[in-house]
Amino acid sequence: MEISQETILHIAKLARLEFKGEELQTIKGDLEKIIGFMDNLSSVNTEDIAPLIFMSEEKNVLREDEGCRTISKKEALQNAPKHDSDYFRIPKVLDK
Repeated sequence: MEISQETILHIAKLARLEFKGEELQTIKGDLEKIIGFMDNLSSVNTEDIAPLIFMSEEKNVLREDEGCRTISKKEALQNAPKHDSDYFRIPKVLDK
């Protein structure tokens, strides 16, 4: 399947990407290869194959919830280099 330059530019706009010059031709070739590969998959007979929903037979394997002791605010703040009454103090990381 051939992909037009307009299609590539539309996809690039949706993905917030910019392609210029030679990059457009490279991306066009790559997309045509991907679509060609997908076309090969459509030739595989899957009529009697059930859809794969789960990768294994196990479903919802979860551990039991267990209550455990957590540390208090005082214990958490004990080793902090700087803290207020209830909060860790850190250097400012965002500029205005």
